[in-house]
Amino acid sequence: MRSRHAGQRNRPPPALAPARLETMGGPLSSLHEFTTWKPLLRLLWESDAQRLAAPGAHVSGHIGFHGWSVPVRRPRPRPGRAVQAEDMREEFDAVARVRDALAEAGVEDVSFVAETSSTGGIALHVVERGAAVESGIGSAFPGSLLLVEDAVAEPWRRLPDPAQGAKPAPSADAELLDRTLRAALPGSIGATDAEIAATEARLGVALPEELRALYRVVRGRWEDWRGDVEVMDRVAAAVECELLPLDEIYLAEAAMRPSSWRFAALEAVATPPGAAVQGLVGSPGWIVFGDNGGGDRIAIDLTPGPRGHLGQIIMLDHERNIGADLIADSLTDLVLKRRRETRRDRDSRQPSPVARVNIRGVSSVEAAAHPGLEVLSIGVWEGKPISLAPAVGLPRLRTLTAYPGTLADPLEIAELTRLEFLELAPQDWRVLLDADAVPRSLLAAAVEVRGEHHPLSVVELANELLGLWGRPPIIVTVVEGELGHMP
Repeated sequence: MRSRHAGQRNRPPPALAPARLETMGGPLSSLHEFTTWKPLLRLLWESDAQRLAAPGAHVSGHIGFHGWSVPVRRPRPRPGRAVQAEDMREEFDAVARVRDALAEAGVEDVSFVAETSSTGGIALHVVERGAAVESGIGSAFPGSLLLVEDAVAEPWRRLPDPAQGAKPAPSADAELLDRTLRAALPGSIGATDAEIAATEARLGVALPEELRALYRVVRGRWEDWRGDVEVMDRVAAAVECELLPLDEIYLAEAAMRPSSWRFAALEAVATPPGAAVQGLVGSPGWIVFGDNGGGDRIAIDLTPGPRGHLGQIIMLDHERNIGADLIADSLTDLVLKRRRETRRDRDSRQPSPVARVNIRGVSSVEAAAHPGLEVLSIGVWEGKPISLAPAVGLPRLRTLTAYPGTLADPLEIAELTRLEFLELAPQDWRVLLDADAVPRSLLAAAVEVRGEHHPLSVVELANELLGLWGRPPIIVTVVEGELGHMP
């Protein structure tokens, strides 16, 4: 798929040469037309013409609806003046052409690799990740590979432990809550019993009495406030959060907190004996009814931890994938501004289920290994390559990630029979593939790319892995064309 540049540096190719298209699967659309990409390719070549004229040189990037990463040289602002949108107008317009093509094709994002073709033109490789690959992070390299359809990492499969014997806090008082809210919000429109019953039927769970009392006073619909910001502020001040309408409250189950495999597989659920809140990704007993105004959700907890109360109020941090913070022992306490401040501390008496072996972390696999270990990550390492022998036989080890050059023998991975996620450098994957030793217990995988690797070689490797599970491949469409005269 790669080509070599045979001409002299910066020699302009013939401007009228026809475009050539070669596709490996997938429908053709304007996304696969050279004219769609031509303005962007011209900017890329103008940004780094000398390097791209060298044999084998390439340029790559990623464009999607939520952002893009393209190595275009941007103009320096004049002294005393910030960069303006107009300074990058050419880049914006060039990317917009590709985004329009994405919308037309119904594709969320696309990567690309461009290099000089054997005829002296440009060979553009349009890379569509397909249904079995997660999006990368602003990179032309593929994200995590979903080897088993709809599989999620173990923490996202974890259900709460039964809250046997859990009771409401002594402070929980639905009648006091009702009186307090009616005094603070006179004239508010509350929900009817029928509306509350409809919400309970939708959720499949009965609302606790305190939450019913809150919504009987104020049901939280925008139309009830007629756009009056002062009224909205009074409601938020009274209930200590931005209240969701009754028909929008939801259960914060794990699926409501999505995360890519590359990050999710590194998490582990842990609930110490003294915890008030279970350290879960989500729970069918977390009923979200509000927001703190910064994107963190407020929920009433019906599946508390060993030291928690039934109906306690927790906050789900939007910057974290797992766990929640206790902020009040009851909804009554929240409204009466009797907040709690707790931290999610790990039980130091128990070894961590997650170990990071590197020059600043755990000193060895031997030191990391214990029966409860779930995640082993090997990072920057300056000593001898590491043996995985101490990890063999660990009953819960499900995730292994390793930086390039850190493993003494990648074939030791075949002895880790319970792995669900594996992230390795291309050369280590090559060893496993050539020996037919890729663990078939995997649900997902990823290629750790550090240093110089051609994106298309990584795509080929990823397709080999996908092929072992019969999953849809990454689709590469090759389009050739000319940029015309380059100054």
